[in-house]
Amino acid sequence: MIDAILPSWVASAEKFGDAPEETLFPEERPFISRAVDRRRREFVTGRHCARLALARIGVTPAPIPRGERGAPVWPAGTVGSITHCSGYRAAAVAPADVARAVGIDAEPHEPLPDEVLPTIASPEEIAALRVMGEADGAVCWDRILFSAKESVYKVWFPLAGRWLDFSEAVVDIEPSGTFRARLLVADPAIGTNDLPGRWTVSDRLIATSIALPRP
Repeated sequence: MIDAILPSWVASAEKFGDAPEETLFPEERPFISRAVDRRRREFVTGRHCARLALARIGVTPAPIPRGERGAPVWPAGTVGSITHCSGYRAAAVAPADVARAVGIDAEPHEPLPDEVLPTIASPEEIAALRVMGEADGAVCWDRILFSAKESVYKVWFPLAGRWLDFSEAVVDIEPSGTFRARLLVADPAIGTNDLPGRWTVSDRLIATSIALPRP
């Protein structure tokens, strides 16, 4: 599913089940030593997908520690992103001389809880979601918006090294399967305030992606 919304220069891997915990490297085990079962499985399978994706760009399997704010620490010379939700795990990676950052996110294809939408969307975004819902009520547009903003953050944070609030990016979703995020804050490490992305709905899941190429 994730491969369909990534450019050819990004490698990916996905699983709809979980990998055995034996696939972890010893250096990774401390990061889940106190985690509940669900978090353990997400971490294990996410790292498993990451190593499968890295192998596709010729990178030898290695530990992928957890860095600041839980972001994966990728092997030197690579960038990437990991996502997981119920029943799905995926990773996407690219050589750092080809891509500056990659962000992916997966979510269940379900409406957001009523109390969540006002915390992640502006009044203008909510109005746009209402229009799209009237045109096609079978798609959970609010969850696509949430997922797109998660992908924005996963591109932003490795480059900027600081938090980005949901309110600091405005996302315009196109029914054709694309979206465009406009950053309301500037950072020289990003180099642009315009981030194009793609989305898809498949097997009761939503996935979004942003791949920022190196000029």
